[in-house]
Amino acid sequence: MDLTSAESKTAYDEIKAYIMQKYGLKISSLYIAQVKQRCGIIERENYNKAKSGDAKQPQYPPEKEAVIKEASIYFRML
Repeated sequence: MDLTSAESKTAYDEIKAYIMQKYGLKISSLYIAQVKQRCGIIERENYNKAKSGDAKQPQYPPEKEAVIKEASIYFRML
C-alpha cells in the first residue's frame, strides 16, 4: 500500500504525544530532529541559526533514541 505525501509527514506533536502516552517520556522537537538526521532523513534548512559559531546544542540521551526510532517506525517515517 502506497502512502500519500500527507500521510508520510507526521507532525512532531503527534510523535511527542505517542511517546508520552506509550512510555510516559517527554521528548523535545530537537531530539526528534537529531534522530531523524542521524537516520538520514533530510530536513529543510534551519533559519533560526545561532549567532555565535560555537553555540552548544544539547544532544539526545541514548535511551530516548530507541523510543524515537520506534515512534518513527510506527508513523512510517523510517
